[in-house]
Amino acid sequence: MLGTVLGDRYEIIEKIGGGGMALVYKARCRLLNRYVAVKVLRDEFVNDEEFIRKFRRESQAAASLSHPNIVNIYDVGVEKRDGQDIHYIVMEYIKGKTLKEVIREKGKLTVNETLDYSIQIAEALDHAHKNHIVHRDIKPHNIMINEEGRVKVTDFGIARAASASTISNTTNVVGSVHYFSPEQARGRYTDEKSDIYSLGIVMYEMITGRVPFEGDSPISVALKHIQEEIVPPRKIDSSIPVSLENVILKCVKKSQIERYSTASELLNDLYKIRDKSENIIIENMDLVDEPTQIIPNVENIKNGNDINMPKPKKKESDGGLKVVFLAILLAFIVVSSLALGFVKLRQLFVSNEIMVPNLVGMELEKAEEELKELGLKLSVSKEIFSSDYDEGIIIDQNPSPRTEVKEGYTVEVVVSKGKELTTVPNLINRDITDIGRLLLEANLTEGKVVYENSDTVPANIVISQDPEPFAEVEVDTPVNIVVSKGPETVLVSMPKLVGLTEEQARNALSAHDLKMGEIIREPNEDYEAGIVFWQSIEPGYQIETETAIDLMISTGPPQAPEEPEEPEVPEEPGSPAEEEIPFVVSVTVEGEDDRVNIKIVRVQDGKKQIVYNQTHAVGEEVQIYLSGKPDSTFEIYQNDKLIDTLKHPEG
Repeated sequence: MLGTVLGDRYEIIEKIGGGGMALVYKARCRLLNRYVAVKVLRDEFVNDEEFIRKFRRESQAAASLSHPNIVNIYDVGVEKRDGQDIHYIVMEYIKGKTLKEVIREKGKLTVNETLDYSIQIAEALDHAHKNHIVHRDIKPHNIMINEEGRVKVTDFGIARAASASTISNTTNVVGSVHYFSPEQARGRYTDEKSDIYSLGIVMYEMITGRVPFEGDSPISVALKHIQEEIVPPRKIDSSIPVSLENVILKCVKKSQIERYSTASELLNDLYKIRDKSENIIIENMDLVDEPTQIIPNVENIKNGNDINMPKPKKKESDGGLKVVFLAILLAFIVVSSLALGFVKLRQLFVSNEIMVPNLVGMELEKAEEELKELGLKLSVSKEIFSSDYDEGIIIDQNPSPRTEVKEGYTVEVVVSKGKELTTVPNLINRDITDIGRLLLEANLTEGKVVYENSDTVPANIVISQDPEPFAEVEVDTPVNIVVSKGPETVLVSMPKLVGLTEEQARNALSAHDLKMGEIIREPNEDYEAGIVFWQSIEPGYQIETETAIDLMISTGPPQAPEEPEEPEVPEEPGSPAEEEIPFVVSVTVEGEDDRVNIKIVRVQDGKKQIVYNQTHAVGEEVQIYLSGKPDSTFEIYQNDKLIDTLKHPEG
């Protein structure tokens, strides 16, 4: 694949990775002059419809997602090479390392690093789940960390819409055995909670430096996911916070019901740990797992005979009862007074704790009113452009939702300024090499590039564009263009010109939509003056219209010398003959442009003469008929650049 150009624009530079279904290459986009990653389906799967469907599903799933923690998809295509289809996806090139590589280098991550990466991964999953996409293969190998420390989740190769069937094939369980959930190991129903389980395993590996289950085979590891409980992280490293351990243990519950129900809930707890180092206590609400308790008999309770209730005793005396009643009343009055005083005193010195609501997605004025009702204040920290939120809508807040703060606390918010707009530049009649720069300056991206023939627009010039020039569109909007390939190629059969007069030859070329090229006039013993005795392309060849044809026209027989010349030295045995000997040379047309001019110059008897001059398509293999004396040489030019020099094969 190295050196291959896909879609007439993506030049493969080097291989940078690979998985079970595809190979990943670094490539250069010729249109925008930037690096991209190209994922190419492995050769062994190109004829497997099931794998092709999965490969297409990856592009469809990922292309529908737009999030800073998810790798962007730029283009999808299929190209036929050597009779075989090449299915590929063009995506954002991430300069960095996989999370697996980071863990291997460091051994294990710090608490802050684990929380930071876990939050970013959970943010990506939360966005995907809200768009009904389940990843189903979350593992450190599919998580990239760029040079700025930003997480990028990639490889949605086995993701599918949660609204569709998510039953794995029991004969071919999908996922990576060390990270997939018990339901995936069983080939059962998978949903968003399956991704949460896998993220829990990734968090476990980040904080401990190892995966919870190892085995001699994938099957043994899968069985451990189903049957065994993981060793709590704090038994491996007692310095791990209890709150972080609690979150991990809830993520990796065997039962889907016992895990976090959504990635948003998981994020909520991760934010609490990060912002306040708060201990997250995971309560077990399942009565099946509660310790054994003595439950009173229902009938005994009905009849007032609960065995745990004290038996009524016989009254000792009415006087004793009154004393007891008065003592109880006095104690109640004293305790109530003390409690009331404590409450009043506490209200003077201690403010109420208020839980911050979720303001993201709310209008600024409405959020301010809601905070005011709770006794909190609002401050706009900054305003930014956003493609996801309309103008005046809150897109972020600090502190995070459900954080407890004092009354009168000021909540800072980030407010959307709406979509950032830009003006589409006029690309029509511009050379395609200028398009990347113009789009970059306008903060736009490249869209589809379609090539069409045109009789009026020269090759490589833009014919039309969408959106139209000077339209106001959102930043990063893709602009589609149609580029000219020049006039449509028409082939004609080369006529025979040898034996015709110069005028007849011109008429014959004109009748075949061909042009007169260079004319060389030389003496010739076999042809009268004014008669064509050589043509640059042999009769019968299929050539493009408007091709220039070079001719040699006789000036008549050579004149006899007036004075006797010195006798010629007889040729030595084996010396080359003096007559011109024809031969064929094969030339493969190469170059960066679509079409290349091939010119051949013969060097013979100290003179240079153009014997071939024609334009061909790149990649075409041309058979060229030449002739010359055995000691002649031939210079081959492509677009006026000398590429080779050949000697006559008889020389």
